[in-house]
Amino acid sequence: MGSEGPSVITVHITGFKKFHGVAENPTEKIVTNLKSFVEKKALPKNLVLGSCTILETAGQGALGTLYKVLESAIAGRENGPSAQGQIHFGVNSGATRFALENQAVNEATFRCPDELGWKPQCDCFMQRVPIVPSDGSISRTRETTLPITELTKSLRKTGYDVMPSDDAGRFVCNYVYYHSLRFAEQHGIKSLFVHVPLFLTIDEEVQMHFVASLLEALAVLN
Repeated sequence: MGSEGPSVITVHITGFKKFHGVAENPTEKIVTNLKSFVEKKALPKNLVLGSCTILETAGQGALGTLYKVLESAIAGRENGPSAQGQIHFGVNSGATRFALENQAVNEATFRCPDELGWKPQCDCFMQRVPIVPSDGSISRTRETTLPITELTKSLRKTGYDVMPSDDAGRFVCNYVYYHSLRFAEQHGIKSLFVHVPLFLTIDEEVQMHFVASLLEALAVLN
């Protein structure tokens, strides 16, 4: 890139609706309000905020909307020179800090049905089901190509309590992230999943500023 400066990157954002045990999902509010929030904040010129979409808190039930977001990234790349990627936000109700998820695992061991009543089923005793059977074993992982260590360091320097993570769980967050990483790998785009705490733990204003800082860090490291 040199003297040309950082390349332009368009980032599409998703969050989730409420689910059992979490009556107010902070990611729904964050993603819904993000466009108006960043309009008041000067983001880097090489960063474009793309679509902001709320997914069902579901496995298969979220895929239709998820793939529309992913396909829009491909369409956006074809319409201009901008790099494309997506950030998925999910809540970890027991967390006390932010987590940047490095990978997803090809395993859907849901502890309970999702919000649409779906739960992966198989004939095996342990009910350990691959998300994508054609990918092989439930131990198969897919990793983000984004620089998690550098992003974590950058966000910590700005005062946020954030950590890298290799465990996105085995529920809806991991299910969506695995599909997203698989698509990203196949089509040469970027994908990241971020777990946030409840607003009771880290309030809404701080979380909104964190998301804006994450976007800024991505623009710098792009």
